[in-house]
Amino acid sequence: MEIEFYLLDVTYEVVGKEPHVILWGITRNGERVVLRDRRFRPYFYAIINERIDAETVARKIRSFSEAESPIIEVKPTEKKYFGKPVKALRITTVIPEYVRRYRERIREISEVVDVLEADIRFSMRYLLDHGLEPCGWHIAEVMETPVPAKYRATRFYEVVSSIKPIGDTRPPRDLRVMAFDIEVYSETGTPHPERDPVIIIGVKTSSGEVKQFIAEELSDKEVITEFTDYILRYDPDIIVGYNSSRFDWPYLMERARVNNLKLDVGRRRDGQPSQSTYGHISIPGRIHVDLLNFAEEIPEVKLKSLDIVADYLGVMKRSERVLIDYIEFPRYWRDPARKPLLLRYNLEDVESTMGLAEKFLPFAMQLSSITGLPLDQVGAASVGNRLEWFLMREAFRRDELIPNRIEKEAEPYKGAVVLQPLPGIHENIAVLDFTSMYPNIMIKYNIGPDTIIREGICSESEHYVAPEVKHCFLREPPGFFKGVLQTLLSLRKQIRGEMKKYKTDSPEYRLLDERQKAIKVLANATYGYMGWVAARWYCKECAEAVTAWGRKTILSVIDYARVIGLKVIYGDTDSLFVENIPDKITRLSEYVERELGFEIKIDKVYKRVFFTEAKKRYAGLLEDGRVDIVGFEAVRGDWAEIAKEVQEKVTEILLSEKNIEKAIEYVRNTIAELNQGRIPLEKLIIWKTLTKSIEEYEAEAPHVNAARKMKRMGMKIEVGDKIGYIVVKGSGKISDRAEPYMFVKDPKLVDTIYYIDHQIIPAALRILEYFGVTDTQLKRVASTAGRKSLFDYTKKT
Repeated sequence: MEIEFYLLDVTYEVVGKEPHVILWGITRNGERVVLRDRRFRPYFYAIINERIDAETVARKIRSFSEAESPIIEVKPTEKKYFGKPVKALRITTVIPEYVRRYRERIREISEVVDVLEADIRFSMRYLLDHGLEPCGWHIAEVMETPVPAKYRATRFYEVVSSIKPIGDTRPPRDLRVMAFDIEVYSETGTPHPERDPVIIIGVKTSSGEVKQFIAEELSDKEVITEFTDYILRYDPDIIVGYNSSRFDWPYLMERARVNNLKLDVGRRRDGQPSQSTYGHISIPGRIHVDLLNFAEEIPEVKLKSLDIVADYLGVMKRSERVLIDYIEFPRYWRDPARKPLLLRYNLEDVESTMGLAEKFLPFAMQLSSITGLPLDQVGAASVGNRLEWFLMREAFRRDELIPNRIEKEAEPYKGAVVLQPLPGIHENIAVLDFTSMYPNIMIKYNIGPDTIIREGICSESEHYVAPEVKHCFLREPPGFFKGVLQTLLSLRKQIRGEMKKYKTDSPEYRLLDERQKAIKVLANATYGYMGWVAARWYCKECAEAVTAWGRKTILSVIDYARVIGLKVIYGDTDSLFVENIPDKITRLSEYVERELGFEIKIDKVYKRVFFTEAKKRYAGLLEDGRVDIVGFEAVRGDWAEIAKEVQEKVTEILLSEKNIEKAIEYVRNTIAELNQGRIPLEKLIIWKTLTKSIEEYEAEAPHVNAARKMKRMGMKIEVGDKIGYIVVKGSGKISDRAEPYMFVKDPKLVDTIYYIDHQIIPAALRILEYFGVTDTQLKRVASTAGRKSLFDYTKKT
């Protein structure tokens, strides 16, 4: 019989001496099912010397066979490796863990050139070989059998023949998602799971149900039991949390151990959460997604706390929700008047988590489908690892052997063109972007580790020669990366064409839009991937050649713009800021397409844009009234929120109203509010990351001293933690007066002079000093006589 099912996850088990691939899925009629494939066996490859008889080497390999996991086949096979034909042996065994054991022994055989694909996890090997797509629909030839007692499923099937995707990535209509969040009671700062109980667990489901499991006094045994029972009763397919891989699940796992409980929440009985690949927490038969992984990819958000990210993405306004520091939880928990606020705080965390899931999951599911990485892994994996799994799938389809990952030293190379900007304010400026510049360079010049010629004669007739660096690439045949990128860009173009058939608010449009975004992310990551030292297909010369051709391309476009009288204000990598003169921009676009074979389009238009003399630093007013700020230091992590806010508001006033005096007055008013204690303390927190252990720091930096104070209060401080501190009044160095933000409750304690001199005024002056404004003028009421207006700084373009 045949069934259609939506693939959630894949795992494997070794039963006796037989590996079983376990597929977790949902059928069209909403049944949660398990499919088992007992036919698949682990294997890897050995490349052998071309002049050696394959059977001679095969006999040596068979002699290594062990009874626990015998070598059941050594098969000669023709493969390609970096585009070149090689003689290889495919070695198959029984128990997946023995692959690496055999690898080490076979590597020692003198006739073996290399051993490949022995580091691919067995369950992922199965996905690769069958071309399966997590978060996609599949059809399988199966035989139904009774559901084994160890599985929580409606039906159980044995895969007896083919299994393949059908190209449909629409999620099941009744896909069940559950968001959760825990609150912990600790009298001594950072909670310790061996000691401090979970007092509240909040959940919200995609069907709209909201529940809280609340401790009696300080006993959390019942809370954890009720939460576990609820998961089994609701039976979610996807569980989402925020920082749940690093905090919520590990904490619950340890509290369950302390309480002598089993956190049995999987679709496999005794399927307790465990740490898996990329550090994520895995739950058998369900998908756990830590949404923080996706929030960390939003560069505009400096502090990645749940409330700030939810506010930024329009899920829940921070100004309208309850905010409580975790060190205050005991006070709220013990006070009957305040306890309802703590409960509401937890509910709003859960609401925010579900809201973020609705934002992130559609993209994540498409990324999972395209890369072949299961949904719980695709967020935790780096961009390089996501792309690598896609490349591995393409390599398998093209009969290419997959290289090993080899740790190497980082090798720097020259990057992209960044022009010196024309400083000042410019009116009506268009930003032109090359469409997929680096991927198209790789396609045009056939760049890749399989096409580079490192030895021999390099001729223009047979090779592409990179400018400046002179790296040489074959014109023919098309390389692996060229083929992969053509596939990606063609697929994205096809999807964008398909999107035009639907209304922008339709489910079909949204699904296709998330898919094309995922493809764009992968295509744009390809160039950087080649320069990533951990990449399987690492090629420093390839990455270097791409940037060299990129520099030549953009410089030739700048030259042509000047020839036709189109002023270029600024350029960076694959973007140019030019006068918005439509007929000249059209001529420039036609030149780029006709002469260079690329596409360049208007990305956005600034009504007004301001540049300093520094590269990668500008602020612009868009046509819809929004303000774009790029590269000013008040957006860095070691500045307080008030500095960022002042800089943005000053920029908005200058660009929107052309009023220097109003901008100065705004800064003065902010200083006055600070002196009056009317600036919220949260806007004065300075965040800095600990890049090494506290003991390793020799200099007394403010965030290090603050971390030491937190540690003395019993808080757990680790490398990578963001330390938030506020500078308070007193004598001594600033580092001595850096107090952990949660300990500062009274605005009168704040060192306002520090914040004025080192935060507010420097942030404002990065913009205002260009117009002749000084720090002295920002601190006092000054005469405006003789000062230039903003119009005096506007470039007539």
